[in-house]
Amino acid sequence: MPLSSQAKALLDMVYRVGAPRFHELSVDQARHSFRKLQWAWGLPSPAVATTAEVAMTRADGSTLNARLYRPLESAEDDELPLLIYFHGGGWCVGDLESYDVLCRQLANGSGCAVLSIDYRLAPENPFPAAVEDAIFSIEWAAEQAQLLGIDRECIALGGDSAGGNLSIVGALLAHERASVAIRFMFLVYPSTEIASERPSRQLFSQGYLLDRESLEWFYGHYLPAGDDEDWRASPMRAPSLAGLPPILLVTAECDPLADDCRAFAERVRAEGGEIEHVAVDGVVHGFITLGQFFPQATHAVDRITAGLRQAVRA
Repeated sequence: MPLSSQAKALLDMVYRVGAPRFHELSVDQARHSFRKLQWAWGLPSPAVATTAEVAMTRADGSTLNARLYRPLESAEDDELPLLIYFHGGGWCVGDLESYDVLCRQLANGSGCAVLSIDYRLAPENPFPAAVEDAIFSIEWAAEQAQLLGIDRECIALGGDSAGGNLSIVGALLAHERASVAIRFMFLVYPSTEIASERPSRQLFSQGYLLDRESLEWFYGHYLPAGDDEDWRASPMRAPSLAGLPPILLVTAECDPLADDCRAFAERVRAEGGEIEHVAVDGVVHGFITLGQFFPQATHAVDRITAGLRQAVRA
């Protein structure tokens, strides 16, 4: 299918005004630009029952920050299923604020508490810092279930782009360590493989928002030592994907990562896993948080929250 009218309008605007791309910016500028994009084209912030800032203390005494959302339908003493969410942004940009609206939507739509993780970003903290934060946050949340008011037997993971990557890796590590049983996982256009020559990498390499040079900029900051064969960076390199929970995979048609996502889904199925693939036609990478521009974002969030609600209450 061709680009949707909304995607074409967004791309025409971005490229017409000559907005600098990520690889043309400093890291601080890229982070500011990413926030501005979310604020300009994200939906209004829906009310939830409560939010709380959470500080998770690591073994070395440092803290990993997160934000806990409880859905509007919940009572203060309800023990809720938990979704741990890892935001996108190429492991370099994105934060709790830029994903606040999406996490509120996820909480209200699913009936789950949502713990949004402010994992360490590159280049200040390159690979494997974000991976370490992902598994730490999963295990910490399970251990602190009573404090969070959640059911440790009903934990799901979710994430978009780089956050989808961290969800996959976190789930595999939790399975390997037999530490937390993950009930369900949803992934939105996740990065499954750093080095790839699949057709979508070429077909959508220019003019579709996530350009080839920007991908290389993200990968270069996250993996300065060139660890792209490490399965914790490229989960398609994992020895096995058999330990993953049931997955809902959402992809964008006009995305350089689209074929990598399809290959991941095929491998999950080949190894006996359960995965449902929802391909959204005519949209570009990043659409899920741009609900003012893309009505498809609302439809995708509704599909995700319905699947999540069903999975954690089964």
